[in-house]
Formats: sequence, structure tokens, C-alpha cells
Amino acid sequence: MLFGPVPLEDALSGVAAHSVRLPDGVIKKGSRLDAERIARLRSAGVREVVVVRLEPGDVPEDEAARRLAEAAAGENVRVEKPFTGRSNLFAQAAGVLVVDRDAIDRLNGTDEAITVATLPAWKPVEPGEMIATVKIIPFAVPERAIAAAQSAAGAAPLIRVAAFRPLRIGVVSTLLPGLKPTVVRKTVRTLAERIAPAGATIVRDVETPHEAAALADALAGLARSDAQLIVVFGASAITDRRDVIPAGIEEAGGVVDHFGMPVDPGNLLLLGSIAGRPVIGAPGCARSPAENGFDWALQRLLAGLPVGRAEITRMGVGGLLMEIVQRGQPRSGDNPGHDPAEDDDS
Repeated sequence: MLFGPVPLEDALSGVAAHSVRLPDGVIKKGSRLDAERIARLRSAGVREVVVVRLEPGDVPEDEAARRLAEAAAGENVRVEKPFTGRSNLFAQAAGVLVVDRDAIDRLNGTDEAITVATLPAWKPVEPGEMIATVKIIPFAVPERAIAAAQSAAGAAPLIRVAAFRPLRIGVVSTLLPGLKPTVVRKTVRTLAERIAPAGATIVRDVETPHEAAALADALAGLARSDAQLIVVFGASAITDRRDVIPAGIEEAGGVVDHFGMPVDPGNLLLLGSIAGRPVIGAPGCARSPAENGFDWALQRLLAGLPVGRAEITRMGVGGLLMEIVQRGQPRSGDNPGHDPAEDDDS
């Protein structure tokens, strides 16, 4: 690509590299300098203009952006028609954004002329939401640069939306004398609001004493029902793999896959399964509508994405979330009389 100032008489068929203000208007950056525009420039006293000329093997910015955007787009992603070297990508379904970060990094590293930016991976998105953009910096790039970027990115789509599924959810709330019924009901309503964007519904809502045997009976019943995912809200936080909720899962014939997560609030989340159904032992912070680690696990399960030890242990970077009012012990400040065993918030 040729770029630089040329005498006006040599600018015909070039592309204006910068906008030029004239008494009768503006010749915008990227405009083709045809005879009419050249005449306007001459009448305004312009004698020299900075132009761009493509050389053999150059790919115009819009075409380059389109090709890379279409190569990056996967399931449930729409590519917008490019303009000024930019092609935006939009979600076509409600779900979780899945991004191949390593491939995006490789693509962005191939040539400074080529850039791809996305929303954070694993973010829940809505239909029509902009999720990524491909921007070509100059007016054109060599074909070899596009080929190198495509090669670096690989054959698989880089950006896709795992669509939410309208799962049927069973809920168990364990009870202790100090837990107000209004708290239990509000917790279930908050869950219903959380799953509404996915079209999921609560089909079973069970209350039981905070005892392993009673919980096991409730879980076994849900495992025989039409519930596809089970959420357990404990009257007291899970503090050990031998605590009431994990013990109840195992007594019901299930397994505990992982306990704890590097997301705060949300540290005390538990994952298990019964009869092929995922079970989430919710941390206390899940009673709040504020974002916490429970959301991260729940959203992926609703989108049909794997959630196990490998996925949970990779959530630490970015896992320090905003403080929430409902936490029994805020991160900052001294509380010498606090007993961690009584902390149901994380």
C-alpha cells in the first residue's frame, strides 16, 4: 500500500487518507478522489493531498475485516457488514460467550494492522448484543497478513455463544430454627429471577431439616422427578466435604465432584451429581441477587458447558468480585469475635 502526500494533479483515483474541510463541505477520510472531488479541492486552493493507493496483493480494509470476522464467528454469532475497516459480531441467542483466548492472542500478534477485541469470556449475553469487533487499522493489508492471521488462529471458530437451555430445576432448602421462612422464600424467588433469562424454570421446591439423612431423602426424590438440575440452599454454609450437604448427596447415591472455588464471593460452592443430574451446593452469597461465583457455575450449566474441577480452578483470575451487602463478614475491617464456621456468605 502506498501512502503519502501527492500534488493534486496526481491524486485522481487515490483515496483520501484524512478528512479535508472545504468551504462547501467535507471530503471524508476514505473517500475516492474522483474528478468532482478533485475539482472541489482545486477550487478551495488545495494543491497537495495525502492519498492512499493499493498495490497488487493488497486487500481493502472492509474486505479484510469481513473475511477475518467470518472466520472467527462460530455458533450463534452474526457478522455485521463491515464499514471503515470494522466488522462487528453480535450474539444471535441468549447464552454464555465462549472465546478461544489463545487463538485470539495469536491472531492479534500476527500483524499490527489486524485487531480483534471481544467481551470477557464466559460473560452471559443477550440476542443482538455486540460481543466482538474486528478492526483493520490501515486502509488495506497484504493478503499474506490475512493468511498468516488465519493460520495462527486455526480452523476452529474463535467466538461462539453457547445458548441457554430451558432446564427444569429442582430446589432443596435445608432449615434450622434460626432461619426465617421469609429468607428461604426470597432465596427461591432470587433463583427464579437468575434463571429467567435462560428460560429455565423451578419445577420442584422442597424444604427439609438441615440433616444429612433428611436431605438425602429429598435429593433422592428430586432425582426421580423431572428436574434436570438440582440446587441446594443450606441453612448453614458448607465448611467441609463431610458436612451436611455433601454427606446428603452421597447418602442419596450421588458423588461430590468439587468443593470450593477461587471466586469471592462464592468460595463455598460445591458441585456434585445424582443419577446424572448436576447438583450445586450453593454458597450463602447465592441468596443475594448480586453477581457471585454461584452465577458463574449456574450460567455454564444452563448453557450446556462443562463445569467441573478443571473449569472451577481456572476461575481465579477475575474471580475477585464486588463486595455484597449480605456478607456476614466484609473483606476489610476487623472483627475479632467472628467465628468463620458461622460465616454463611461465601
